Amino acid sequence: MGTVKVTVLAGGVGGARFLKGLRTELRRAYPNGDGGSTAEITAVVNTGDDMWLTGLRVCPDLDSIMYALGGGNDEQRGWGRAGETERVSAELSAYGIGWPWFTLGDLDIGTHIARSSFLRDGLTLTEATARLCERWNPGVRLLPMSDQPVETHVEFMLDGKRHIVHFEEWWVKHRAAVPAKRFIQVGVEAAHPTPQVLSAIAHADVVLLAPSNPVVSIGTILGVPGMREALRATRAPIVGVSPIISGAAVRGYADACLTAIGVETSAVAVAKHYGARPRGGLLDGWLVDEADAVAVPVLEASGLPTRAVPLWMRDADTSAQLAADALALARVPR
Repeated sequence: MGTVKVTVLAGGVGGARFLKGLRTELRRAYPNGDGGSTAEITAVVNTGDDMWLTGLRVCPDLDSIMYALGGGNDEQRGWGRAGETERVSAELSAYGIGWPWFTLGDLDIGTHIARSSFLRDGLTLTEATARLCERWNPGVRLLPMSDQPVETHVEFMLDGKRHIVHFEEWWVKHRAAVPAKRFIQVGVEAAHPTPQVLSAIAHADVVLLAPSNPVVSIGTILGVPGMREALRATRAPIVGVSPIISGAAVRGYADACLTAIGVETSAVAVAKHYGARPRGGLLDGWLVDEADAVAVPVLEASGLPTRAVPLWMRDADTSAQLAADALALARVPR
């Protein structure tokens, strides 16, 4: 009897898919009204991709997860709203403002206007996110990693010149094809986890790291001062899901990000990057794909319980099964 509390560190599309699967699995395991336990999911979401654009506060990862869980996302693209038009962005381009390579849909702009209005009225980003979620009813409590703005910038060399640009410019405009020299978390020194985030970690029964980018999604969350300490202090088991299958990123350009920080693009290397908690890292368990089963004895020998399971989230059932496998590993005695 009681409430099973699961806290997930997540970013972007991969995080959204994993959270949808987790929500499905927990609803199956703890159906409402049966007089037994219930389940509560809290997602601590990366805000390093956020920016002010055309006077609006844009939060790509929070919005991708909110739309996906609320049933309003574009399933074909994997991001943004379904049924979008782009007339407002065309008008903004005609005035010479905005990023022509980062087009905001008209419906999406409505979300950014609402968020910006809430923030200018004095709400924190956590409070503004809760207000937006009242409409979408995602079934998961969404928390920004911090109420202080943290923006990821990327340094690279192009045509013999040093450039430092917002992460989205490197990711979307350049498609991460220009090798990054380093990632800079602008504002991170002044940031801290919100009380809601610290409570969600401290009181969790299980903490999961979604198969999101380990450098610019999960890594950005972990870079907030006090976040790693909170995770190491929780009594909940921490299980991560590899975003790498057979030496390739499941989605996006995680390989380019890992290369920039000197980490090999492999399930083993990412696990060692996070580290086993008994040896000063974060993880109590790690899931790799069946294609990477050879990694299991290697990681277990380093003190990290590891299981090989299907990681591809092709549909609702495979996503829910992945969540079930993560929860099962969390229940293994440490």
